[in-house]
Order: sequence, then C-alpha cells, then structure tokens
Amino acid sequence: MKVLLIEDSEALRRGIRVGLDHLGYTVDETGDGSEGLSMALINAYDFIILDLMLPSVDGLSLLKSIRKLGNQSKVIILSAKSQAEDRVAGLLAGADDYLSKPFSFDELQARLICLGRRGDLNQQFKTICIADFVLDTNNKSLHADGHYIDLTKNEFKIVEYLFSNPKQVLNPEQISEAVVGSFNHLSKNTIEAHLSSVRKKAKAIGMILPIKNKRGFGYFVSEN
Repeated sequence: MKVLLIEDSEALRRGIRVGLDHLGYTVDETGDGSEGLSMALINAYDFIILDLMLPSVDGLSLLKSIRKLGNQSKVIILSAKSQAEDRVAGLLAGADDYLSKPFSFDELQARLICLGRRGDLNQQFKTICIADFVLDTNNKSLHADGHYIDLTKNEFKIVEYLFSNPKQVLNPEQISEAVVGSFNHLSKNTIEAHLSSVRKKAKAIGMILPIKNKRGFGYFVSEN
C-alpha cells in the first residue's frame, strides 16, 4: 500500500513515517502543500495523510483540488483543529476520515485498516496518474499536461494494463490476454504498432509516453 504523508511538522512526519515503514507501507512525504499537491496529482496513492495547516497551499484547498480533478485516494486529515465545524468542513471537502491532534499512532493505524476494509474507492471512478499522464478508466480517456489524447479501444486497453502494473515488465502474451482475452491474440508487432501510435499522439502535444520496451522481455512503465 502506498501512502502520501503531507505534514509540516518534521518530527511528527518522521515518527509517522517510521511507524508506517515498520507496517510495510511505502511512504512518500513532504511538509509543503504545493509540493504535496503536485505529488498527489502525479502519482497514484492508496492513502493520503493530510495536515491542514501547511505552507504554500493549505490542506483543505489541496483536498478540494485533487477531488475536483478526480483523485480518489483515501484521505485522512490530521489537524489540531478539533471543532465540529472543522471536521464537517474536512469531510465535505472530500476527506474519508478526520483525526484530531494529538493522537496515538495505534489509532492512526486502526483508521487506515478500517478505510482499507471499505474497498477500493476507485472501482466506480478510477484515475491512474503516471508522470504527467492521467488515465481515466471510467471515461476511457487519457490526458497529458491538460491535453486530451484520442486513443482507439485497443490502444487504451494496452496503456491501461501497463499503467495499472507500473512496477512490472509485462510480456506480449500477458498484454494480449489482458486486451483481447484468451481466445484471441495480439502479436508482438501489433502491440508495438499500437504503442507506436500512442507515442506519436503524445509527441504531437510535446509529451513522451512513459512506456518503454525491455528488449527480449516486454514493456514497462518508466517515470524517469
């Protein structure tokens, strides 16, 4: 499970990160609201742990921005603001939970577990963010740097499968089965032709598709 921790207190941020590391979570962190907003939009996170009082961009504005753009990561607000109206404002802005400071790490862990039990919020509306590309599996669309990229059905399915498995090298057989099923087949050349077409469409708007070929093995997503 991947977590984005946005908290301006370095000591608290360090303590939470150590605890989450020990639990097996992968954690990215920042103490700046503007940087946190960029990270939330560029990368895909299962959870975002969000402070409200942040430099550059406050937590509530950050939350409203990512929800407006379709980001459906599960968000837990951490805040010294404990009044009912503060909790209501956070939840209405799109938070899934609200935890008042001070709190115990055990309680934060329990909140994460409970949110995880609710299932994937992205099942009905799922976006996958890789580099500057945003793939919307609900509307079957791909955007890059604010530009819409028109894909064919198979082009979209190939990109969706690779974006959904960003840390794996996927061979042509795996891609073919994901796109057309077990009873049909896409050749390696056909897959390459589809990806070449997507690369050209991305290049036309000044972008580089973050999908690379590992010769002899298959394709993988690279954010570098």
